Amino acid sequence: MKKIKVVSIFGTRPEAIKMAPLVKELEKHSDVIESKVLITAQHREMLDQVLDIFEIKPDYDLNLMKHGQTITDITSGVLKGVEEVLGEYRPDIVLVHGDTTTTFSAALAAFYQKVAVGHVEAGLRTGNIYSPYPEEMNRMLTGRLASWHYAPTELNRKNLLAENVSDDNIIVTGNTVIDALYYVTEKEYEFESEELRKIDFENERVILLTCHRRENWGEPMENIFTAVRIIAEKYPDSKIIFPMHKNPLVRDTARRIMGESPNIVLTEPLEYQPFAKLMSRSYLILTDSGGIQEEAPGLGKPVIVLRTETERPEAVEAGTVKVAGTDTDTIVEMVSALMDSKKEYEAMSKANNPYGDGRASQRIVENIIKTFR
Repeated sequence: MKKIKVVSIFGTRPEAIKMAPLVKELEKHSDVIESKVLITAQHREMLDQVLDIFEIKPDYDLNLMKHGQTITDITSGVLKGVEEVLGEYRPDIVLVHGDTTTTFSAALAAFYQKVAVGHVEAGLRTGNIYSPYPEEMNRMLTGRLASWHYAPTELNRKNLLAENVSDDNIIVTGNTVIDALYYVTEKEYEFESEELRKIDFENERVILLTCHRRENWGEPMENIFTAVRIIAEKYPDSKIIFPMHKNPLVRDTARRIMGESPNIVLTEPLEYQPFAKLMSRSYLILTDSGGIQEEAPGLGKPVIVLRTETERPEAVEAGTVKVAGTDTDTIVEMVSALMDSKKEYEAMSKANNPYGDGRASQRIVENIIKTFR
């Protein structure tokens, strides 16, 4: 019997993390599925690190990353590169993830080739097309191109139904990021970084900070870093770790505002495995990332979101996440409540994670087999 031909396409580290467990699950069904992996390398070094952790060897590598690339550069490069691969291989379905420029461009290329698209992590919405930018529009457009919508939560399903997506084509799976997180954190690991090895996780309350989003560049980011510096001064028993994004604007702003604080550690970006371990050992997390809002609750870590909107309101409703925005005083106030009140902290850290049980990839593969057999 002819095997189902599946191509998984991704290009950034966050995509790779969330697609890796799905690729591994596809590999388990090699008797019925012929699985191929295409990477665009919208990110390069950080993407390769994740591939190494999960022992994934791409079948196709567009190697698009270049210094100073624009969204237009990525879009056109992905369109052309994916078109060539799909024209040659002719898969039954292409799997894309989330909301990156790779995601939308690959879905569009598949549509042009009349190949079915499965959208992993479908249905997230903020309602503001410029926040996050360009991700909100990327996921909306991908949703219009997709044949199958693998929604992490029931709310994501409702968002899709409101956009007239057929309920028959929506499968609520949980989020594959939880699959990946459990895969990595269950492994024994010691930090390689001397900076991280020096941290006294038993006696210092470690706050993990991530901040890099485009919409936070400029004054919002300055406000965030100022708040973090104030928090460091207010809580000398804390240790704040900021793995700096490669973007020079982020790094320069961080060094200027936070570089002299003795209990703020500015590090190079971390690979996924040490980052996951750092999350698991942190006291709380400050972030403008989307995925961390899903991962941290799986580890029982409160999250303060450094954005004005979140496409993950389930976490807010569940009580694992609070949205601070980018106002300095608000960020300091929210963090102080968690640092000063055991009751406030436990209310967030012990709330149930709304993003799944670690079996999302299995549900997606089961749907693919059912659909194409």
